[in-house]
Amino acid sequence: MVAPMNRFRTKCQSILTNHLRYCLTRELSTYRVLNKGVVLGVYQPKNKNEDLILDKATQFYNDKTGGKVGQLLKVAGKDLKKGGCRILYDVVPGFDSVAVCCIGKQGTSYNENECYDEGLENIRAAVAAGVRNLRSVGENDVMVDPCGNAEAAAEGSYLGLYEYDELKDKEKRKKTVKLSCLTEHLSGSSSVQKVWSQGQIKADGQNWARKLMEMPSNKLTPRLFVEEVQRKFNNRPNVTVTVRDKAWIQSENMNAFLAVSQGSSEEPYFLHIEYKHPDSNMSSPVAIVGKGITFDTGGISIKPSAGMDLMRADMGGAACTVGSVYSLDRLNSPVHVHAFIPLCENMPGGRAIKPGDVVTARNGKTIQIDNTDAEGRLILADALNYCESIKPQLILDMATLTGAIDVALGSGAAGAYATSTNTWEMLQKAGSTTGDRLWRMPLFNHYTKQVTVSQLADVNNIGAHARSGGSCTAAAFLKEFVTNKNWVHLDIAGVMSNKDEVPYLNKGMAGRPTRTVVEFVQLLGKSQS
Repeated sequence: MVAPMNRFRTKCQSILTNHLRYCLTRELSTYRVLNKGVVLGVYQPKNKNEDLILDKATQFYNDKTGGKVGQLLKVAGKDLKKGGCRILYDVVPGFDSVAVCCIGKQGTSYNENECYDEGLENIRAAVAAGVRNLRSVGENDVMVDPCGNAEAAAEGSYLGLYEYDELKDKEKRKKTVKLSCLTEHLSGSSSVQKVWSQGQIKADGQNWARKLMEMPSNKLTPRLFVEEVQRKFNNRPNVTVTVRDKAWIQSENMNAFLAVSQGSSEEPYFLHIEYKHPDSNMSSPVAIVGKGITFDTGGISIKPSAGMDLMRADMGGAACTVGSVYSLDRLNSPVHVHAFIPLCENMPGGRAIKPGDVVTARNGKTIQIDNTDAEGRLILADALNYCESIKPQLILDMATLTGAIDVALGSGAAGAYATSTNTWEMLQKAGSTTGDRLWRMPLFNHYTKQVTVSQLADVNNIGAHARSGGSCTAAAFLKEFVTNKNWVHLDIAGVMSNKDEVPYLNKGMAGRPTRTVVEFVQLLGKSQS
């Protein structure tokens, strides 16, 4: 037994030596224009001392190379963990390098404790690691193994590569990588390609939301946000963009919205986007409302300076709203959606609202503003009331509304307040598919009582017990301006940014839960077809 093992070890060492030599030669080469790489998937072994299990694409190339891939992985793939990656050189003909990524255990599916499809999350994370590693070694043309689910693979690929660096020197920006789905090993490749495209479109919608959230507030004022949306939806026949100015906002008696905007020299805007597919079977449209505070200082109740720069993303609800509509349109989803976005800044100044001020909202209720940093609910109050004019079957709003939801849930899930259990169950199903989860929070009358006790007005913009249940009292406040029986409020402040919690998102603004909202609206449309 000793001699065969020594021969095997010598052969593996020779392979590795050749790869190192190839790698050094490749690094020294400056004449290549197109560097091709491929991401291949493997599963963890069933038992500790067994070899990695090759998925279909990896097995295909292993056979094509006379077992070379499998042989090399016996050494290079040792101790490869879920989500991990190994770069191999000069292995598969036609590719300069191969990223072998581990997609966990074979047969992994819905995890009841985690409330998501763990198998799909494993694919997203592993593929993201693969494409990032290939970019880091200079590949700019990468084919990706669908790893059993082309949509999840595409999402992991495009989400994993995205970074907002367009304001940096060109030499410091991440290099552009062309991505495509590997189908050489598959029959029926056109259907797989279609599913891949769906994942790409969903990732594109989230990446646009991420870009908007990352943009500095001087580069994305309310007016510039409007212009960005107009450019994005230009020549999209199923989308209509209507921009309302301050005069129109005044004519609609949106005094809560105007109160927040009055401290800034930037004019407020109210953005209305309609997406209507000609084959939509929806009896009535869905309304999506997004909080659009393009920068939040807190106003007179000013925030601490540390971390205030992140408040450029306080329009995360608006960003995820337009990202969702963008994906639905490009997916050609047979649905009917209206999006409503109040846009302004919350600034201190001589004209800014002050603690104790009282304003009258569009629905006639008076609001005592005891904390000017609880401004998101003020602009949403008027927007929620206005969106009922289209008689929607359902209203969904998204807002980076409270720090309290971050304390409660962290970045694990967005908080969801739903008046309908059926709607909540559909939302939960959507989140379990996308991996971008939601968690149901209470809409008890207990919290309503805390915002309807006010010294000077009908409601108060902060709860009677200050910090206690802050996200719940904020939702209770919004509920005072909604009459629709089917309403969902998503508090997304906790999922606004990503450090390292979601492995296929880089550090920065997350664009969550764009893909979940897209999936939810599609499920809703299918239920009515």
